[in-house]
Amino acid sequence: MAAIDTENRRGILRLPTRPISLEDRYDPPANFLEIDVVNPETHGFGNKRHTDYEIRMKTNLPVFRLKECSVRRRYSDFEWLRKELERDSKIVVPALPGKAWTRQMPGFLRRDDGIFEDDFIEERRKGLEQFINKVAGHPLAQNERSLHVFLQDTAIDYSSYVPGKVRNS
Repeated sequence: MAAIDTENRRGILRLPTRPISLEDRYDPPANFLEIDVVNPETHGFGNKRHTDYEIRMKTNLPVFRLKECSVRRRYSDFEWLRKELERDSKIVVPALPGKAWTRQMPGFLRRDDGIFEDDFIEERRKGLEQFINKVAGHPLAQNERSLHVFLQDTAIDYSSYVPGKVRNS
């Protein structure tokens, strides 16, 4: 067992610390943004099926109008968000999980349920959650109107959407 050199340790100066109260220890962090992608649901029949995901957000960041909200979004909505951020923001937008083209082939050519398999939906859910957390965690992206519409509006009205920045009020 190595001996501790107590002579040299006494010379180390530490910054003074104040005791932390129980209230401070258990208060919510100064700034937080939590986004979960949960509860995938598949709707429709045959080739008219689609899967959407619940997006739950909790935050205390002043830039967001709502502090808690929940919306449902399809993969195509994530594609829209990515396209808008690439066009309007100055950030490098991460990739979305892949489209899985081979899983979209007609059913008689496959022996599984394609993009509606539970394992595939779960993998995609994880990828979408990772994507939205990377994007929303970026300070420049937090000012983009497209992110706010995606996270907080019940439905995205593509025809009336106007790109831009969100002002902190």
